[in-house]
Amino acid sequence: MRSSYLTEKELTKDQIREKTLLSTTATKTRSRYWEWLLFSVILLISDGLNIGLGLRFAYLIRFELTLPIFDPRALTSVDYYEGLILLIIPTWLAVFLLRGLYKRENLLGGVREYHLLFEANTLAMIIVIAVGYFEPRIVFARGWILIAWLSAFFFTALGRFLLRRVAYFLRTYGYFLSRAVIVGYNQESAEMAQQLSDVRHSGLSLLGFVTNTDNPTGNDKGLRILGEIRQLGDLIERHRIDEVILTSSALSREELLDIFEKFGTSDKAKLRISSGLYEIITTGLSVREFAWVPLVEVNKVRLTGSEQVLKAALDYGVSIPLLILISPLLLLIAVAIKLDSPGPVIHRRRVLGVNGKEFDAFKFRTMVINGDDVLEQYPEKKEELVRYHKIKDDPRITRIGRILRKTSLDELPQLFNVLRNEMSLVGPRMITAPELEEYKKWGINLLTVKPGITGKWQVSGRSDVSYQERVRFDMYYIRNWNIWMDIQLIIQTIPAILSKRGAY
Repeated sequence: MRSSYLTEKELTKDQIREKTLLSTTATKTRSRYWEWLLFSVILLISDGLNIGLGLRFAYLIRFELTLPIFDPRALTSVDYYEGLILLIIPTWLAVFLLRGLYKRENLLGGVREYHLLFEANTLAMIIVIAVGYFEPRIVFARGWILIAWLSAFFFTALGRFLLRRVAYFLRTYGYFLSRAVIVGYNQESAEMAQQLSDVRHSGLSLLGFVTNTDNPTGNDKGLRILGEIRQLGDLIERHRIDEVILTSSALSREELLDIFEKFGTSDKAKLRISSGLYEIITTGLSVREFAWVPLVEVNKVRLTGSEQVLKAALDYGVSIPLLILISPLLLLIAVAIKLDSPGPVIHRRRVLGVNGKEFDAFKFRTMVINGDDVLEQYPEKKEELVRYHKIKDDPRITRIGRILRKTSLDELPQLFNVLRNEMSLVGPRMITAPELEEYKKWGINLLTVKPGITGKWQVSGRSDVSYQERVRFDMYYIRNWNIWMDIQLIIQTIPAILSKRGAY
């Protein structure tokens, strides 16, 4: 019987995984080495073309548009700059190579790949500037190299984004996958299997479990039991396993040490071990030695140091100019709400922030003030609210409120919550204290970051996303956060709002 918390969307992913397994089995003779080599070559060519495009685009902005902010006395020869671009491209690509941007483990990694790409572009720009400083025959405009740095990053990131979409599609047919098994079976390994079954993002063709008993109970994930731990070596050979994932909470210390002793230095398969702290690993761990004893510390909050600075810079850098820009719109909406129905303009919702601290989240009022009385007339709607915390075709919503919800304009006042350091532009969806129970054991992670105006739930369907999916989205965001993910989600929010999917 399938697990009760699987959704229709997850069942679709299971079907994709099953199709992938069949495709992978049917093509055992295909060498994965050549797949990745071909992809790396295509990626190298794409990067070279996009670097050249970015540098040429920088020339267009710096010299051909004749913007008044630039010094017109700078060297403007197009032939000189085109020759310089041909010299710079190999240097730029060499930096990409040295930074590991063509290594398999760094490819198709989403925002982590963008992070490496930004570092590599920055390093390449610094090298070009340094060469220009020490070699007087190489001359270029400062404005051009600055624009070239940004545009080269943009075009190479765009190129890699498009190639990644192609690779994700091909993964559903068995390409660009590593064959994997999970050693040990318990609740942790079952939950890992559920998330890893999304082959498009995990990159793993999960074949099944290897257990420490020949008759494990509770295997409801649709995966085979391939055998016992004592057969692991034979299973690696027979199934051509690339990745062996050890579930530390399901294995004894002796079993873990024995597996590491036999396969830790083997080049046939990579060993990976879970933390055994699957519920709290989202907050991050740090290791410190005390008298040569390495001890793991669980962070109290997810973001620290430079991460907090970067996120705050993005929050305030976007929120303040945006509030200034849309202030006439905010005034217009406030007037429309007042004219449409009696009651306050702003609705305050008591929600949980970092470390469980409660605060009032601001929204434009979208309901009539006697909403409870109205809802009493619709018992089926009241039951729907209790069960899903949302109501489709809510009878309490005003005419203006329906428009505000469809366009997500009702959430604009939350920009003031961002300025008050209570919310972030991007983060998990805000929840009330009673809703925290829906997150169960994951709730200890949710309160380690500020809730967001937008997030993965927003770009994935908003109210059409089930609570179980929302939990998974929130945990993924907390676990994998970096500044590029925030930027990506902000960009994806625009088409999500325009599509109006799940907005009610």
